[in-house]
Amino acid sequence: MNFPKWTSLKLIAAVLGIAAAGVPMVMLNAWLGKQGDQQLSVTAAWAMGSTEIQIGKTVEALGKLAARGVDSCRPAHIEALRQTVMVTDPVKEAMLIGSNGQVLCSDTGPGAGRLQVVSSVRVTPDVGLDVVRIPDHSEHFLRIRKSTRPDKPTLAAIVPASLLLPQPTMRDGRLVGYARLNLPDGTLVGESGMAAGPANAQGSQFLQQARSQPYRLVLTVSMPRNTTVSNYDELRRLGMLLSGMIALIILLFAMVLPRNQTENPVVEMERAIAADEFVPYYHPVVDIQTGGLIGAEVLVRWRKPDGTFAEPETFVPLMETGGMILDLTRSLMKRACVDLGAAMERRPSLTLAFNVAPKHFDDALILNDVGTIFGGSQIKLSQIVLELTERYEIADLGVMRRTIAALQGLGCKVAMDDVGTGHSGLSYLLKLGVDVIKIDRVFIEAIGTEGHSRTIIETLIDLAKNMRMDIVAEGVENFDQVSYLRDRGIRAAQGFAFAPPLPAPSFLKLLEAMDPVAGAEPSAGGANPAEKAPGKTAAKKSAA
Repeated sequence: MNFPKWTSLKLIAAVLGIAAAGVPMVMLNAWLGKQGDQQLSVTAAWAMGSTEIQIGKTVEALGKLAARGVDSCRPAHIEALRQTVMVTDPVKEAMLIGSNGQVLCSDTGPGAGRLQVVSSVRVTPDVGLDVVRIPDHSEHFLRIRKSTRPDKPTLAAIVPASLLLPQPTMRDGRLVGYARLNLPDGTLVGESGMAAGPANAQGSQFLQQARSQPYRLVLTVSMPRNTTVSNYDELRRLGMLLSGMIALIILLFAMVLPRNQTENPVVEMERAIAADEFVPYYHPVVDIQTGGLIGAEVLVRWRKPDGTFAEPETFVPLMETGGMILDLTRSLMKRACVDLGAAMERRPSLTLAFNVAPKHFDDALILNDVGTIFGGSQIKLSQIVLELTERYEIADLGVMRRTIAALQGLGCKVAMDDVGTGHSGLSYLLKLGVDVIKIDRVFIEAIGTEGHSRTIIETLIDLAKNMRMDIVAEGVENFDQVSYLRDRGIRAAQGFAFAPPLPAPSFLKLLEAMDPVAGAEPSAGGANPAEKAPGKTAAKKSAA
């Protein structure tokens, strides 16, 4: 007797899944053509950022060899070269070069095969770049040189050009078409993909260049307009259909699972991501000097099927250990584009901050995600703030610093959250080059009761002024705190003194009231108007 009802549920789920997969394609076709140049510009900047990270790793490895005194072809020094090749991803060969340019030895042993230098350039007093090739072979390699003393051999490392170039694909916003990397004198380092033929008119190509400030390299990328549109459309359609099928399978499978399966929190969160139950809430950031609205911080709430809300501290730590935190962050970024895209496009000074985990900076993942999600959206990259928390230990400050610099090159700002509460002291502020520091709520709460909190706040204010950083005060809950912060020149603050974290419809109404734009109508971009802000505990911050 239950069979007809079960069949109806399956049909409804199938129709909804297919419809959800097809809606983005309608929107994609409307803006794809005019977004080509902007998307390619983001791709070029992302690719150059990745190239700089690879070269930076190599220069750092050569510097460590120099610090160890590796300057001869003794067995111990050759072994040091060999170890460097093993542990440094982009390096394929390490060597010592004599004053006459001859290779004295490499990680494979004394002596080495002949290399022909095509062109050379010095980028810093002690770092140079050579384009080299093996005689009778056409493939080029980039050789990175690190000088120590005039009377000592020069350390060098070979990096294949293929590791410095984007691959010619169009998945998740990566390049389709052609890319080439050149020295500043025009010498070709390497190329990937297929260059435009004579039959292709100049107007049929998207073309962008990115220049490396530290290494003076020039990256040129191009894509045929018709190929870009058709290929992207086909792959995106295939991806959306597959996503819809997977979502349908998950929904159907969830309907027949025993109820006790959902008691596993990891399984429950995986189901919740597939069901789009994690929703962004927007915590306003207010200008306490003028009373205007500066922007918002994106927090996360879990809206369960029964209508209840789960606080971030109950699920974010499990998502971090379970490897789901990156998917959650990407989901919030995409949802924010839908919720606030139109409103932020009309207000270019408005900012939107996202909490990101250090894992998101591994292999420059954040560069690709930010470029892919926001590069073609109504939200400009200059409106994006990415918040790192001082509570997490950062394994490699050098890689993190280079990735932050690449993000800043795209126009994004980077903030250090929870300043003063982590194990690192102020070392992260001094080494990472962030744009904004956020004073933790524990110091704001103690303004009226503990003198040392006021001392810490005033120290952070002086530090921020000297390092030309902006400041945001968190957890402001009364107007005595507002008055204290305003008197000390702090401009940006957030907390229950102004507003709790709000669902998209409520935030848009607040935005329209505080910063009206002629002809603008509040719109949540598909957000559920029935979402209500949870109680005061909802202000506790998500790490996502």
